[in-house]
Amino acid sequence: MQSMDQAAGLKIMMRQAMSANMAGTENQGVTSTGVFNSRSRTRVIAVAGGKGGVGKTCVSVNLGMTLSMAGHDVMLLDADLGLANIDVLLGLQPVYNVSHLLEGKCQLEDLILKAPHGLKIVPATSGTRRMAQLSSVEHASLIRAFDEYPQPPDFMIIDTAAGISDSVTQFAAAADEVIVVVCDEPASLTDAYALIKVLSRECDVQRFQVVANMVRSAEEGRGLFEKLSRVTQRFLDATLVYMGMVPHDEHLRQAIRRQKAVVDASPGARASLAFKNLAKAADKWETSVSRQGRIGFFAQNTLSDMETPA
Repeated sequence: MQSMDQAAGLKIMMRQAMSANMAGTENQGVTSTGVFNSRSRTRVIAVAGGKGGVGKTCVSVNLGMTLSMAGHDVMLLDADLGLANIDVLLGLQPVYNVSHLLEGKCQLEDLILKAPHGLKIVPATSGTRRMAQLSSVEHASLIRAFDEYPQPPDFMIIDTAAGISDSVTQFAAAADEVIVVVCDEPASLTDAYALIKVLSRECDVQRFQVVANMVRSAEEGRGLFEKLSRVTQRFLDATLVYMGMVPHDEHLRQAIRRQKAVVDASPGARASLAFKNLAKAADKWETSVSRQGRIGFFAQNTLSDMETPA
């Protein structure tokens, strides 16, 4: 009951925030010639998995770096706020993290870390219970902190926490696309279904991209998707799209031990080629024209989605 109240409260807050943004566009987004700013819209992708251990963070890091290697400006937010590990995975040493941003001790620009190939990392904290228990208002404040970033990226990837906590649902609701990572374990499929159920029924997320991770073959990956899709189509009003698969690959384990992304450490590895295919798929997604009713990242920088005033 409490989670439903929080979800309802968040939706009200989102509508209020969107109304405020729309009211302020007359001055904020119009140039002296009377046309809207032509800056392109950031595509925001949340990567979730329901169950921990399915390789969600690995998918986030390698997808983000592959898009960076292809010439895109990419920002990766570690949204596992209390158990963050992207900085460790890439051998980075943050000075500031998201907790400092929320406390007003730094600006977003101050905490961004530069990873190989220009990938920008927004680090969070590890072992901090307080950050794992942020309120809905605090989550919304964190999302809104990205509004004033001077150079919005082409892609924003959000590596969410495991499970179906408020943190996961709120970040996913603020994204344009949600990637659900699954592997060949019964608990993975069960928890992925639970995640999709919560997001579709409580957060109005209706489309999900599915990645089958650590599979032995393309057929196995497609089979995992079909299992999840069948039960989803039967009981939920949600659309599942098969984004692709990542094979089990020893090069991936070796890259993790070296604190590198596999696409950087072993570009020709089977896993690296799979991530390139995922990046190509993400690059072809059409950008949503509106986040109506939702709070979103870089909301002040989405004015090019609106019609030019008469």
